[in-house]
Amino acid sequence: MRARLAIRYSGVKVQLREVVLRHKPAAMLAISPKATVPVLLLPDGRVLEESWDIVHWATTVNDPDAIRGDAALMSLTNALVEKNDTDFKQHLDHYKYADRFPEFSAEHYRSQAEEFLAQLEQNLSQHQFLLTDSISLADIGIFPFVRQFAHVDIDWFRQSPYTRLIQWLDFFLDSEPFNSVMKKYPPWAEGQTPLLF
Repeated sequence: MRARLAIRYSGVKVQLREVVLRHKPAAMLAISPKATVPVLLLPDGRVLEESWDIVHWATTVNDPDAIRGDAALMSLTNALVEKNDTDFKQHLDHYKYADRFPEFSAEHYRSQAEEFLAQLEQNLSQHQFLLTDSISLADIGIFPFVRQFAHVDIDWFRQSPYTRLIQWLDFFLDSEPFNSVMKKYPPWAEGQTPLLF
């Protein structure tokens, strides 16, 4: 989702090929043996297989809303997103799929994830968004994961003490960019008319 959000914010046009991972098309496997999404094939033949790399690519090509910010902001962004993508995502996966990790309860995994949530809440006490008073790549990079976390047990999340984080999440859930990238597309098939996203 964050790759699509960054492409949407950048205004860069790409050809979209929606895939069903149970039926991975041969064309996808030919460019990316890793066989996960997202995958972006660039005109020069390079292949980007990580969503954060696609975020950087899109906003480097075009950044009309200046969501990249300056070098100092990018350094803070990369550090926060790295913590999200390593520590928080591991706790999120354990919480979301607690039945696959029966060593501990879902509540245990949730409490481990809360350290990161508390950090985000603290950031939001200082700024309207995670790092500044305007949307930055940090918000785009982290929002999809907080959304996943919240929906594991939405009632618990809505009653949690992370009131600023709840407001921040709701802002993005109600936003036009989020709703536009959540549109469903039919699975891609060889020979179909290209779909520009």
